[in-house]
Amino acid sequence: MGSDLQGQIALVTGSSRGIGAAIAKLFAANGAAVAVHGRDAGAVAAITAQINQSGGRATPLLADLTSYDEVEDMRASVEEDLGPVDVLVANAGGSTVRPGPVEDISEDDWRLSLDTNLTSIFFTIKAFLPGMKQRGRGTIITMSSAAARRPTAQSPATYTAAKAGVEVLTKQVAIQAGPYGVRANCVAPETILTERNRQMIPEAVQEQLRLSHPVQRLGTPDDVARAALFLASEQSGWVSGVTLDIAGGSVLV
Repeated sequence: MGSDLQGQIALVTGSSRGIGAAIAKLFAANGAAVAVHGRDAGAVAAITAQINQSGGRATPLLADLTSYDEVEDMRASVEEDLGPVDVLVANAGGSTVRPGPVEDISEDDWRLSLDTNLTSIFFTIKAFLPGMKQRGRGTIITMSSAAARRPTAQSPATYTAAKAGVEVLTKQVAIQAGPYGVRANCVAPETILTERNRQMIPEAVQEQLRLSHPVQRLGTPDDVARAALFLASEQSGWVSGVTLDIAGGSVLV
């Protein structure tokens, strides 16, 4: 095991599968005690068991992050089981609306996407930031997307807008919380070959996407996890308020 996060308590939201699971497992392998969060009890239990069986320390958490009361209950649970959170990875989210004209987006779809991808992160930060500021230390990592960094006609407008909001929110947190010893940064992945994407994206389309990147491969969950580990550790101790593109060179801003 590594030691970049030795003795740290980390919460990774949306860590029952995909990118979040990769981050949780890598953090645990580098010394952190990890709270694994999701809404699928079986999936959360599976990742928690994998970490514990590998010699790490993990505890499961179930919560709907669009409910502030449930987020507060989650905070109380992780503090009781592991201790106060040093590293918060606000990863949970996802595209809930298919691409299409802005004027065709329903009010319900708009609110659902913003709640899933922006309000949930706001609630999570709102719950955990006061304790970090009081203790004088903490690291927050949020999850954006290349869709917000380089919008296209195929990008779902609701998702793109929500993820752009995450980036600005992260900068605001970095500005406000920096004097209290708290850093906040954002990661913005391009297409990542999670298990779900491997199943949903046809191989021919995967090949087209691969060739569209200067670094001609698609990203993996471990690519994002390694970036998150850097931002969580003291190796990035003077980095705050940035958005790190995990995109194989395809997002140049």
